[in-house]
Amino acid sequence: MPFPATLDYMGLNKPVGQEVSIKGLKPSEGTIPADVRGAFFRAVPDPQFEPFFVPDTALSDDGMISRVLFNEDGTVDYDIKYVQTPRWKAEHDAGRRLFGRYRNPYTNDPSVEGVEGTVSNTTPIWHAGTLLMTKEDGPAMRIDPATLDTIGAYDFGGALKSKTMTAHVRVDPETKEMFVYGYEADGLCSKTMSYWWTDAQGKLVREQFFEAPFCSLVHDFTITQDHAIFPLQPTTADLEIVKDKGPHWVHKPDLEYHLGVMPRYGDVSDIRWFKGPKGVSSFHMMNAFTTPDGKVHMDHHVTDTIAFPHIQADSGINVPPSMLGGGFQRWTVDLSSDSDTVEVTPLGPPGDMPRIAKKDEGRNYSIGYYCSMDPQMKGPPVMGGVVGAMFSALLRKDFVTGAISGYNLPPAHGMSETVHVASSEPGHEGWLVAIVDHELGPDRYEHAVWIWNAGDLPAGPVTKIPIPTRMRPQVHGWWVPMAEYRTATAA
Repeated sequence: MPFPATLDYMGLNKPVGQEVSIKGLKPSEGTIPADVRGAFFRAVPDPQFEPFFVPDTALSDDGMISRVLFNEDGTVDYDIKYVQTPRWKAEHDAGRRLFGRYRNPYTNDPSVEGVEGTVSNTTPIWHAGTLLMTKEDGPAMRIDPATLDTIGAYDFGGALKSKTMTAHVRVDPETKEMFVYGYEADGLCSKTMSYWWTDAQGKLVREQFFEAPFCSLVHDFTITQDHAIFPLQPTTADLEIVKDKGPHWVHKPDLEYHLGVMPRYGDVSDIRWFKGPKGVSSFHMMNAFTTPDGKVHMDHHVTDTIAFPHIQADSGINVPPSMLGGGFQRWTVDLSSDSDTVEVTPLGPPGDMPRIAKKDEGRNYSIGYYCSMDPQMKGPPVMGGVVGAMFSALLRKDFVTGAISGYNLPPAHGMSETVHVASSEPGHEGWLVAIVDHELGPDRYEHAVWIWNAGDLPAGPVTKIPIPTRMRPQVHGWWVPMAEYRTATAA
């Protein structure tokens, strides 16, 4: 059976379905900076089998864990394997797709009733020497960082009670604690959320449950040194609709975006809910910080409505990517006031996939980076990724001066999210590393790892390392320095 002729399975999104191992790759341009030694883990959706529910979404595709390993000798190894979730195993054994509509178990083949349905295709997470692959609709899956083999579902030694774990955790750079949440934490379409944190060794310290104002697609959250922030966008789930084999998510243009703010180490009974603009959407937070005047500031990428085509279709919305509006914004709430409103401050042009230096997590910071689109592109964007078009620009925001600088990719090039690599040189901003795809013609692509000096994006990449195999776009990635990687893989 062929895959559907939709954006989710055409062009750069054409399924590859291959586990690959390539050793000893070398740069075609420039040299790899000495700081860039370690593992760049990537989450890559890639389906084993064609869907039987059409239209489908790439968000339903099986997860693959990819590793770009920058060796001490200056060579690079590339490896990718399927995450063998219970769903992957059931479908692999059957030789066909058994799970139906996106996140709707009532449309599945009866043979997989009760089988965990997460595909673990969104974010690789590294903490305390443990590598996890995550998607927010189920448990994390632990991966062997050396072999990339799947070890199994991970519940923090049996301590975690939440049925779900976010794909976006936050790690404090000083305490090394990891802060985590899960939504639909006790069941499908539930308003119940879970919030927990671990110590530096990965041991779960405290898990708490609370009821959100509505069941929201809470894709990301963020922390400050004093607070945890839960962003509820107005994309909601209704169990009766799901039972009727309808969509899991419907976007509500007339519903306010909600922010829940609580003390980072406090009790969930202390959450205060604030209301932002109606109908807006945001999936990724760059950072947040608390100031001495009692204000909490959150920087994120906002669109005027939901960006995902399948959710738009299920919500009766039809807004192309070029018309989504919004931009990079700072939202501020005042904890010293009785007001429940959000102050919105524009920061920059639209974009997504934000990145900061790990040392700045939860702090009042000066520099951030994100992907965007070249406003003067010569030719159409490279089609691919979960929203249908790849990014064509990389931006640097200076929060001290307000300046924005960046780099526009050449025509027919697209990029995925970067990772930031710290520099050993005092005063150096470090490096940004990403996979860049070049469209050579119909269904013809070449792929390479590009490295930029984070403090001088307009100068262009300092290094390019070709990867000679067909690659599908990633969702998110994680950088692990070589010392941490070697310690974990030698254990």
